[in-house]
Amino acid sequence: MDRTALRWLLALSLLGSLSVHAASPVWAVRGTHNTVYLAGSIHMLPAADAQLPPGFAHAFADSSTLVMELDLGKFDALEAMSWMMDHGALPPGRTLRGELGEQRYARVSAAAGSLGVSIKGLDLQAPWVVGIEITDAAYTQAGFDPDQGVEEQLLRRAQGEGRATAGLESFEEEMQGLVGLSAPDQLRLLDQTLEDLKDLKAEMRDVLGAWRAGDATRLAGLLSEEYESFPSLYKPLVTERNQRWLPQVQALLKEEHNSLVVVGALHLVGKGGLLELLRAQGYRITQLQ
Repeated sequence: MDRTALRWLLALSLLGSLSVHAASPVWAVRGTHNTVYLAGSIHMLPAADAQLPPGFAHAFADSSTLVMELDLGKFDALEAMSWMMDHGALPPGRTLRGELGEQRYARVSAAAGSLGVSIKGLDLQAPWVVGIEITDAAYTQAGFDPDQGVEEQLLRRAQGEGRATAGLESFEEEMQGLVGLSAPDQLRLLDQTLEDLKDLKAEMRDVLGAWRAGDATRLAGLLSEEYESFPSLYKPLVTERNQRWLPQVQALLKEEHNSLVVVGALHLVGKGGLLELLRAQGYRITQLQ
C-alpha cells in the first residue's frame, strides 16, 4: 500500500462560513507582521471538475510557504509502505475472514469484487486497512482523481516555482489514530465504510457543491455527522490532531512571511476546529471570496 492509503483520511475536506456572496474555503488569519491562510482541501477531485475556488490562487500567490498535513514534497512512499506492512497487517496465524466472521466477510468480499479489489490481497490486512482500500477504490471508480486533489495541484505549483513546502505531522502521526482503534471499533469502521458506499456519489456531489459555494453550515453537516457519532475515531483523527497543530499555526503567525496551510475541512470548523481555537486566542480571521 502506498500513498493511496492516505486518501481516505484526506477524503474529508473543508469548511467555510456563510456569506451573502459565494466564498472560497480559505481563511486569512492575521498575525502581528504577516498572514497565515487556512484552506480546506478536498483531497480527490474529479478530473473534469478540478479547478480550485478563487481564494486558493490569492492565498498561494501571497504566500512563500505551502504547509500541508503531510509534507507531500518530501513524502517517501517506500517508507510509508514499509510502515503499513509492519502496522497494518494482522498478527501471524490470523486472517481477515477469521476477524470478520463469515457473514461480514461475505459482504466485504462482494464490495471489494464490485470495485475490482482482490479479497485475497486483503485477507492478511487489519480491518481498518481494508476500509481504507475499499474506500479508495470506490472514489477512484466514481471518477475522483488523487492527482487533481487540492494538495497535489498546489504542490505541483510550489515545486515548479521553487516554493518551500512543510508538513504539520509525520506519516506515523497521521496513521496512529487508526492503528489505535480497538477491534470492535475497527469492525464498526468497516461496517460504516460498506454502508457509505451506497450513497458515495450523491454525497460527494453534495460536498463538492457546498465546498465551491463556501457554504460552511452545509459542509459541517455533510462532513461531521457520522464522525461525531463515532467519538473513538473522531477524537484521534480530528480533535487531537487539531490540538497538536495549533501551536505550529501560532508559530507561523509570528513569522515575517506569509504561509498557506492546507488541511481537511473537519479540522477547520465546528467545536474544536482550528478556526474556533484561533479565534479563542484573539486572532482576527476573515474568509476569502
